[in-house]
Amino acid sequence: MKPTPGQYERYRRIFQGKAMPLAFIDLENFDKNVHYVAQTQKSTGKTIRVHTKSLRCEGLIKRIFDVGKHAYKGLMTFTMAETAFLADKGFDDFIVAYPTAQPSDLALLTEMTARKTKISLMIDSVDHLRILNAAGKKAGIVLKACLEVDMSYRPLGSRMHLGMRRSPVRTPEQAVRIAKESKNFPFVKINSIMGYEAHIASPNDAVPGQALKNAAIRALKKASIAEFGRRRADVVARLRQAGLDPEIVNGGGSGSLVSTGRDPAVTEVTAGSAFYAPVLFWHYKEVEFTPSAFFALQVVRKPAPNMITCLGGGYVASGAAAKDKLPVPVYPEGMKLLPLEGAGEVQTPLILPDDCRKLSLGDPVFFQHAKAGEIAERFSEFSLIEGENIIGKAKTYRGRGKTFL
Repeated sequence: MKPTPGQYERYRRIFQGKAMPLAFIDLENFDKNVHYVAQTQKSTGKTIRVHTKSLRCEGLIKRIFDVGKHAYKGLMTFTMAETAFLADKGFDDFIVAYPTAQPSDLALLTEMTARKTKISLMIDSVDHLRILNAAGKKAGIVLKACLEVDMSYRPLGSRMHLGMRRSPVRTPEQAVRIAKESKNFPFVKINSIMGYEAHIASPNDAVPGQALKNAAIRALKKASIAEFGRRRADVVARLRQAGLDPEIVNGGGSGSLVSTGRDPAVTEVTAGSAFYAPVLFWHYKEVEFTPSAFFALQVVRKPAPNMITCLGGGYVASGAAAKDKLPVPVYPEGMKLLPLEGAGEVQTPLILPDDCRKLSLGDPVFFQHAKAGEIAERFSEFSLIEGENIIGKAKTYRGRGKTFL
C-alpha cells in the first residue's frame, strides 16, 4: 500500500535541523512487515528466506530474525563477497542467488564450506558444474549447488517470453539431464532447487485507476501460476526419481508470497523488498506491505510560487529506464516531479499541490525509492525511528565500506 497519509509533521519534527540528504527506517512499519510476511506462511508451514539484496544492511537483516523468530530461516545473497561478509557477522545458511566463475569467489566458497558454513551457489549449466568441481577438487572438498529452473511464462511457445532472462533450464528433461551430469562431478552436490517467478512477484496488479490493466495482469498471473506450478512439481518429482533429493525447493518473492506458499512442491519462500515496501511494491491484490524506508532532502529554492527545489535526489532505480524507476515524493502529499527534470543529480524541483502546507528553506521533503535495497548504496547509514524519536543508527553495506556490485 502507499505510505500512510498525514506523517509529514511527525517526520519533520524528528528530522528538523538534521543534515540531509539522509535515509531512515520507520521501525514500527518495518516490524509490521516482518510480522505480516510471517503471517502469509502461517497456514503453509513454509519458512521464509530473506533476500539480502533488498536490504543491504546487516543490522536490519538481523532484526528480521529477531522479530520474526522461527518463521524465518536462511539468507539469499547476491554475491560471494557479500556472503562472506555476512558469514563473518555470524549469519549462516546461504543460497547465493547468482552464478559466479571468478577464482576469488570460488576461493571464498571453498573457505566457507571448509568452515562448515551452510552455503549453496546457483548454477544452471554443466559448465557451472565443471567450474565448481575443479574448485572443489583443488580444495579437497565437496561444494554445494542450487539448480535454478526458469519459471517464465511462454503462452505461445518460444515466441513470447514473460519473465526474467535467467536460467536456460526450463523443462523437467533439462533439469534431469543436469542432475545426471552432476554425478560425473564428485566434488559438487546439487542440494537445492530454485524456481523464481519474477513475473508474478514483481508486477503491480491493483493500481488505482488502471482496472483493465490490473485485470489483464491478474489473468496472466493466474494462467502462469497454473502452468509453472505443474512444471515445478514435475521437475521436483522427476529429479527425485533420478536420485537427486533436494533438501530445499525455493520459490517466490515478496509479491507472490501467497501463491508460492500454496505450492506443495515448494519448501520455502523468499522475501526482501516486502520489508522496506518501496514504490514498486505499493499495489498488489494478494499482499499489502507498509512502506518503512524513506529518504529526506532539504528545500533550498523556491523557483516559482507553486514550486520548491530540493538539494540532491537523483536516486534512480536499475532496470529499463522509465518513469517508474524514479523516486517519488511522498510527504507532504501531492507533490510531483517535473517531467523534463525528474530526480536530479544535484537538485530536484517539485510541483506543489494547491493545498500544500507552507514549506520554508531548510525544511525536509520525504521520498521513497522505486526499489528496495538500492537506496542503501546511496547512504552510509539508516536512522532508526520509533514514535517521535531517533533511537539508533544502522550502517548500510556502504557504511561498512562494502560495495559488492
